[in-house]
Amino acid sequence: MGNLCSLFKPITNTNNQVSSTTKKRSSHAPPSTRWSRKDMNLDETVTIRQQAIAAAALYRQHQQQQQFDRSSSMRYPNGSKRNANLLPRSSSSRARSLTDPLLQPHQLVNQGIKVDDLETNHFILVHGGGLGAWCWYKTIALLEESGYKVSAIDLTGSGVHSFETNNITSLSQYVKPLTDFLENLPEGEKVILVGHDFGGACISYAMELYPLKISKAVFIAAAMMTSGQSTLDIVSQQAGSDDLMQQAQVFLYANGNDHPPTSFELEKSLLRDLLFNLCPSKDVALASVSMRPTPFAPVLEKLSLSDMKYGSVRRFYIETLEDNAIPITLQENMIKANPPEKVFHLKGADHSPFFSKPQALHKLLVEISKIR
Repeated sequence: MGNLCSLFKPITNTNNQVSSTTKKRSSHAPPSTRWSRKDMNLDETVTIRQQAIAAAALYRQHQQQQQFDRSSSMRYPNGSKRNANLLPRSSSSRARSLTDPLLQPHQLVNQGIKVDDLETNHFILVHGGGLGAWCWYKTIALLEESGYKVSAIDLTGSGVHSFETNNITSLSQYVKPLTDFLENLPEGEKVILVGHDFGGACISYAMELYPLKISKAVFIAAAMMTSGQSTLDIVSQQAGSDDLMQQAQVFLYANGNDHPPTSFELEKSLLRDLLFNLCPSKDVALASVSMRPTPFAPVLEKLSLSDMKYGSVRRFYIETLEDNAIPITLQENMIKANPPEKVFHLKGADHSPFFSKPQALHKLLVEISKIR
């Protein structure tokens, strides 16, 4: 997302439109061959689904071939600093990793609490800007094999959702697939909401609307704002001409250069360094052909969050220590401004731990589900 404030003024373009949308890149971004789209057609939808299914199948085949790297730990229980005697840091000597070694899900966590005995065993996974439900394929596989129920949501204009991204004008419109899902939950059923990146703003919006249907909320390298803040307010804290996110942003002007941008996307040449710097190549390739623009209006929208509703939901934050998109300093600032119940961190995790550290992320999600 990055610093968007200084980039609104469009560059004069003699062609006015490119594929029905005028694009404006940051002056720092290198030129590259670009692609654009309106609604996704059926062939694209099928292709993305096939890619995710194939990747998930390959992932499962390797589950018995490697050893698990215990690279996660928990800190700041109940808002205070970690007690070293109770919650030791990971003893892993590997500071960085391109893969997350695998083993059977039942070996990952303490089995003292049965999944069926939890307040809820239903996870709702909400993707970040530009991504889709497809990005959670490893997390879905691991959670389901551990006995959990999992629903991954494609927000409006994301993933295989057919709506045109440039026509999204509000956060409520963008998160409608999520709010519709919560609205239709059976009476008395609760879920654990998990939001990544811009998905943090989306689950915050849902927490204010449906606090009684949400058992816990988990923010993974996500925007976690206070009432009256927008996502833009948060990410602008990392402003700087050398900011990689700012260099990567390309704004789209579906309504013309004399109107505000309608969405933005990221330079494909910078995707790996920005979002996937520690991810396997096959996952970077999947993302590069599956990502779509992020609608701009929802990023500008300030949230109204109350202590009675949003504040009543138990919140947990998972920090990603090798994150180039939302740096750890920015994550820490959000945590200090709006402290969650507990904070966890992932060593060797970039901005996309569902790709770079899927086993470690899975372990933390299961641990959070079992916190009473």
